[in-house]
Amino acid sequence: MKANVGGMDRILRVLVGIALLSQVFVGLQTPWGWIGVIPLLTGVFRFCPFYPLLGLNSCSREAV
Repeated sequence: MKANVGGMDRILRVLVGIALLSQVFVGLQTPWGWIGVIPLLTGVFRFCPFYPLLGLNSCSREAV
């Protein structure tokens, strides 16, 4: 599993994931907030399973 999420992409994924997950416990209190687990985990593990399918890579060349 090669890292394919890097830099700003990683930061945004983690922030969006946390924001969506927070909606489960505060705010809207909707179960749809659990979808935030996906961007959170892809940001933490630096791997998105859809990037290879689409031929994308947001990591710098040194990190790959």
